Amino acid sequence: MSLPQVVSREQWLVARKALLAKEKELTRTRDALNTRRRELPMVEVEKEYLFEGSDGKATLLDLFDGHRQLIVSHVMFDPSWDDACPSCTAGIEERSPGLVEHLSTRDTALVHVSRAPIAKIEDYRRRKGWDITWVSSHGSDFNYDYAVTMDDSVTPVIYNYKTVDEHRDSGTEYYFSGQQPSEQPGMSCFLRNGDAIFHTYSTYGRGAEQTGGSYYYLDLTALGRQEKWEEPSGRADFSREPVPDFHE
Repeated sequence: MSLPQVVSREQWLVARKALLAKEKELTRTRDALNTRRRELPMVEVEKEYLFEGSDGKATLLDLFDGHRQLIVSHVMFDPSWDDACPSCTAGIEERSPGLVEHLSTRDTALVHVSRAPIAKIEDYRRRKGWDITWVSSHGSDFNYDYAVTMDDSVTPVIYNYKTVDEHRDSGTEYYFSGQQPSEQPGMSCFLRNGDAIFHTYSTYGRGAEQTGGSYYYLDLTALGRQEKWEEPSGRADFSREPVPDFHE
Protein backbone atom coordinates (compact mmCIF):
# COMPACT_ATOMS: atom_id res chain seq x y z
CA MET A 1 0.00 0.00 0.00
CA SER A 2 1.40 3.40 -0.98
CA LEU A 3 1.72 6.22 1.56
CA PRO A 4 -0.10 9.57 1.24
CA GLN A 5 1.48 12.30 -0.84
CA VAL A 6 3.81 14.73 0.97
CA VAL A 7 2.70 18.36 0.54
CA SER A 8 3.11 21.76 2.17
CA ARG A 9 0.99 22.76 5.18
CA GLU A 10 -1.01 25.14 2.98
CA GLN A 11 -1.76 22.40 0.44
CA TRP A 12 -2.73 20.01 3.24
CA LEU A 13 -5.13 22.60 4.68
CA VAL A 14 -6.89 23.02 1.33
CA ALA A 15 -7.31 19.24 1.00
CA ARG A 16 -8.43 18.94 4.64
CA LYS A 17 -11.14 21.58 4.25
CA ALA A 18 -12.44 19.83 1.14
CA LEU A 19 -12.62 16.57 3.07
CA LEU A 20 -14.31 18.33 6.00
CA ALA A 21 -17.11 19.42 3.70
CA LYS A 22 -17.65 15.78 2.71
CA GLU A 23 -17.55 14.70 6.37
CA LYS A 24 -20.20 17.27 7.29
CA GLU A 25 -22.31 16.09 4.36
CA LEU A 26 -22.07 12.51 5.63
CA THR A 27 -23.01 13.60 9.16
CA ARG A 28 -26.11 15.43 7.92
CA THR A 29 -27.06 12.45 5.75
CA ARG A 30 -26.62 10.06 8.68
CA ASP A 31 -28.74 12.28 10.95
CA ALA A 32 -31.51 12.34 8.35
CA LEU A 33 -31.27 8.57 7.94
CA ASN A 34 -31.50 8.07 11.71
CA THR A 35 -34.66 10.18 11.74
CA ARG A 36 -36.20 8.04 8.99
CA ARG A 37 -35.23 4.90 10.92
CA ARG A 38 -37.03 6.18 14.03
CA GLU A 39 -40.08 6.87 11.89
CA LEU A 40 -40.13 3.35 10.44
CA PRO A 41 -43.45 1.57 11.12
CA MET A 42 -43.38 -1.34 13.54
CA VAL A 43 -45.00 -4.75 13.74
CA GLU A 44 -46.47 -6.33 16.84
CA VAL A 45 -44.80 -9.61 17.82
CA GLU A 46 -47.69 -12.00 18.36
CA LYS A 47 -45.79 -15.29 18.36
CA GLU A 48 -44.53 -16.68 21.67
CA TYR A 49 -40.78 -17.39 21.67
CA LEU A 50 -39.05 -19.38 24.39
CA PHE A 51 -35.33 -19.04 25.00
CA GLU A 52 -32.97 -20.70 27.44
CA GLY A 53 -30.35 -18.79 29.37
CA SER A 54 -27.98 -19.41 32.24
CA ASP A 55 -30.90 -18.91 34.67
CA GLY A 56 -33.36 -21.12 32.82
CA LYS A 57 -36.24 -20.47 30.42
CA ALA A 58 -37.07 -16.95 29.27
CA THR A 59 -39.63 -15.32 26.98
CA LEU A 60 -38.90 -12.46 24.61
CA LEU A 61 -40.49 -10.13 27.16
CA ASP A 62 -38.11 -11.45 29.83
CA LEU A 63 -35.14 -10.48 27.66
CA PHE A 64 -36.09 -6.81 28.03
CA ASP A 65 -35.24 -7.16 31.75
CA GLY A 66 -37.65 -4.34 32.50
CA HIS A 67 -36.26 -1.99 29.85
CA ARG A 68 -38.36 -0.23 27.21
CA GLN A 69 -36.17 -1.37 24.31
CA LEU A 70 -34.28 -4.54 23.39
CA ILE A 71 -31.42 -4.95 20.91
CA VAL A 72 -30.78 -8.55 19.87
CA SER A 73 -27.38 -9.45 18.44
CA HIS A 74 -27.86 -12.56 16.29
CA VAL A 75 -24.63 -14.50 16.91
CA MET A 76 -23.77 -17.22 14.37
CA PHE A 77 -23.51 -20.45 16.37
CA ASP A 78 -24.92 -23.58 14.71
CA PRO A 79 -26.02 -26.36 17.09
CA SER A 80 -23.39 -28.68 15.58
CA TRP A 81 -20.50 -26.27 16.23
CA ASP A 82 -18.33 -26.17 19.34
CA ASP A 83 -17.37 -22.51 18.84
CA ALA A 84 -19.26 -19.45 17.67
CA CYS A 85 -18.40 -17.68 14.42
CA PRO A 86 -14.94 -15.98 14.64
CA SER A 87 -16.29 -12.72 13.20
CA CYS A 88 -19.19 -12.64 15.67
CA THR A 89 -16.71 -13.49 18.42
CA ALA A 90 -14.58 -10.48 17.50
CA GLY A 91 -17.66 -8.27 17.63
CA ILE A 92 -18.60 -9.48 21.11
CA GLU A 93 -15.05 -8.93 22.35
CA GLU A 94 -15.33 -5.26 21.40
CA ARG A 95 -18.51 -4.75 23.47
CA SER A 96 -17.32 -3.49 26.82
CA PRO A 97 -19.35 -3.57 30.06
CA GLY A 98 -19.51 0.21 29.75
CA LEU A 99 -21.39 -0.10 26.46
CA VAL A 100 -24.06 -2.29 28.05
CA GLU A 101 -24.29 0.13 31.00
CA HIS A 102 -24.67 3.14 28.72
CA LEU A 103 -27.44 1.41 26.78
CA SER A 104 -29.18 0.58 30.05
CA THR A 105 -29.23 4.27 31.05
CA ARG A 106 -31.26 4.81 27.87
CA ASP A 107 -33.72 2.08 28.91
CA THR A 108 -32.27 -0.37 26.36
CA ALA A 109 -31.08 -3.96 26.89
CA LEU A 110 -28.53 -5.77 24.72
CA VAL A 111 -28.91 -9.55 24.46
CA HIS A 112 -27.00 -12.08 22.32
CA VAL A 113 -29.03 -14.90 20.78
CA SER A 114 -27.81 -18.07 19.02
CA ARG A 115 -29.38 -21.31 17.84
CA ALA A 116 -26.79 -23.47 19.62
CA PRO A 117 -27.98 -25.23 22.81
CA ILE A 118 -27.36 -23.30 26.00
CA ALA A 119 -24.76 -25.83 27.20
CA LYS A 120 -22.54 -25.01 24.21
CA ILE A 121 -23.13 -21.28 24.59
CA GLU A 122 -22.25 -21.39 28.27
CA ASP A 123 -19.14 -23.45 27.61
CA TYR A 124 -17.94 -21.01 24.96
CA ARG A 125 -18.81 -17.98 27.09
CA ARG A 126 -16.81 -19.36 30.02
CA ARG A 127 -13.83 -20.18 27.80
CA LYS A 128 -13.86 -16.61 26.50
CA GLY A 129 -14.30 -15.14 29.97
CA TRP A 130 -17.34 -13.08 28.95
CA ASP A 131 -19.94 -11.70 31.35
CA ILE A 132 -22.70 -11.08 28.83
CA THR A 133 -26.35 -11.98 28.44
CA TRP A 134 -26.45 -14.76 25.84
CA VAL A 135 -29.41 -17.06 25.37
CA SER A 136 -30.27 -20.01 23.15
CA SER A 137 -33.13 -19.95 20.66
CA HIS A 138 -32.70 -23.68 20.02
CA GLY A 139 -36.01 -25.36 19.23
CA SER A 140 -37.87 -22.10 18.51
CA ASP A 141 -38.72 -20.28 15.29
CA PHE A 142 -36.93 -17.10 16.35
CA ASN A 143 -33.86 -17.41 14.10
CA TYR A 144 -35.98 -18.38 11.11
CA ASP A 145 -38.56 -15.65 11.64
CA TYR A 146 -35.85 -13.00 11.89
CA ALA A 147 -33.99 -14.36 8.85
CA VAL A 148 -30.62 -15.34 10.31
CA THR A 149 -30.92 -19.12 9.87
CA MET A 150 -31.22 -20.25 6.25
CA ASP A 151 -33.21 -23.46 5.84
CA ASP A 152 -35.62 -23.97 2.93
CA SER A 153 -37.11 -26.99 4.68
CA VAL A 154 -38.43 -24.68 7.41
CA THR A 155 -39.23 -21.43 5.58
CA PRO A 156 -38.39 -19.82 2.23
CA VAL A 157 -34.88 -18.39 2.45
CA ILE A 158 -34.58 -14.60 2.54
CA TYR A 159 -31.55 -12.67 3.77
CA ASN A 160 -31.17 -8.90 4.03
CA TYR A 161 -34.65 -8.61 2.53
CA LYS A 162 -33.69 -10.36 -0.71
CA THR A 163 -34.55 -13.79 -2.10
CA VAL A 164 -31.92 -16.18 -3.43
CA ASP A 165 -32.66 -15.07 -6.99
CA GLU A 166 -32.33 -11.40 -6.06
CA HIS A 167 -28.98 -12.07 -4.36
CA ARG A 168 -27.85 -13.99 -7.45
CA ASP A 169 -28.75 -11.01 -9.64
CA SER A 170 -26.79 -8.63 -7.41
CA GLY A 171 -23.76 -10.92 -7.08
CA THR A 172 -24.24 -11.65 -3.37
CA GLU A 173 -25.29 -15.30 -3.64
CA TYR A 174 -22.34 -16.19 -1.39
CA TYR A 175 -24.72 -15.71 1.53
CA PHE A 176 -26.30 -19.01 0.51
CA SER A 177 -23.14 -21.02 -0.20
CA GLY A 178 -22.69 -24.28 1.67
CA GLN A 179 -25.17 -26.68 3.15
CA GLN A 180 -28.38 -25.78 4.88
CA PRO A 181 -29.18 -24.93 7.57
CA SER A 182 -26.67 -22.09 7.61
CA GLU A 183 -26.24 -19.16 9.97
CA GLN A 184 -25.91 -15.46 9.16
CA PRO A 185 -25.27 -12.37 11.34
CA GLY A 186 -27.73 -9.61 12.12
CA MET A 187 -29.20 -7.29 14.72
CA SER A 188 -32.88 -6.82 15.58
CA CYS A 189 -34.54 -4.13 17.67
CA PHE A 190 -37.73 -4.37 19.68
CA LEU A 191 -39.86 -1.92 21.65
CA ARG A 192 -42.37 -2.77 24.33
CA ASN A 193 -45.45 -0.99 25.61
CA GLY A 194 -46.46 -2.75 28.79
CA ASP A 195 -46.41 -6.43 27.83
CA ALA A 196 -46.96 -5.73 24.12
CA ILE A 197 -43.78 -6.16 22.03
CA PHE A 198 -43.10 -4.57 18.66
CA HIS A 199 -40.38 -5.35 16.12
CA THR A 200 -39.01 -2.00 14.91
CA TYR A 201 -35.86 -2.77 12.91
CA SER A 202 -33.44 -5.45 11.72
CA THR A 203 -30.16 -5.11 9.87
CA TYR A 204 -27.97 -7.78 8.32
CA GLY A 205 -24.62 -8.37 6.64
CA ARG A 206 -22.39 -5.31 6.62
CA GLY A 207 -25.20 -3.25 8.14
CA ALA A 208 -24.92 -5.30 11.33
CA GLU A 209 -21.18 -4.61 11.46
CA GLN A 210 -21.45 -0.83 11.23
CA THR A 211 -21.93 -0.15 14.92
CA GLY A 212 -19.53 1.44 17.37
CA GLY A 213 -20.27 3.08 20.72
CA SER A 214 -23.61 3.13 22.47
CA TYR A 215 -24.90 6.03 20.35
CA TYR A 216 -24.53 3.96 17.20
CA TYR A 217 -26.52 1.14 18.80
CA LEU A 218 -29.20 3.57 19.98
CA ASP A 219 -29.42 5.01 16.47
CA LEU A 220 -30.82 1.63 15.39
CA THR A 221 -33.72 1.87 17.83
CA ALA A 222 -37.15 3.47 17.63
CA LEU A 223 -36.46 5.86 20.54
CA GLY A 224 -32.99 6.81 19.35
CA ARG A 225 -30.52 8.58 21.65
CA GLN A 226 -33.28 10.18 23.79
CA GLU A 227 -31.34 13.37 24.39
CA LYS A 228 -31.95 17.08 23.98
CA TRP A 229 -29.68 20.06 23.40
CA GLU A 230 -30.00 22.89 25.91
CA GLU A 231 -29.60 26.56 24.88
CA PRO A 232 -27.95 28.95 25.53
CA SER A 233 -25.45 27.08 27.68
CA GLY A 234 -24.47 24.82 24.78
CA ARG A 235 -24.21 21.80 27.06
CA ALA A 236 -25.79 18.48 26.27
CA ASP A 237 -28.37 17.21 28.75
CA PHE A 238 -27.73 13.49 29.09
CA SER A 239 -30.77 12.76 31.25
CA ARG A 240 -33.36 10.65 29.50
CA GLU A 241 -36.50 12.49 28.51
CA PRO A 242 -39.81 10.80 29.38
CA VAL A 243 -41.18 8.95 26.38
CA PRO A 244 -44.98 8.97 26.11
CA ASP A 245 -46.86 5.74 25.66
CA PHE A 246 -48.11 5.03 22.18
CA HIS A 247 -51.20 3.29 20.89
CA GLU A 248 -51.70 0.87 18.05
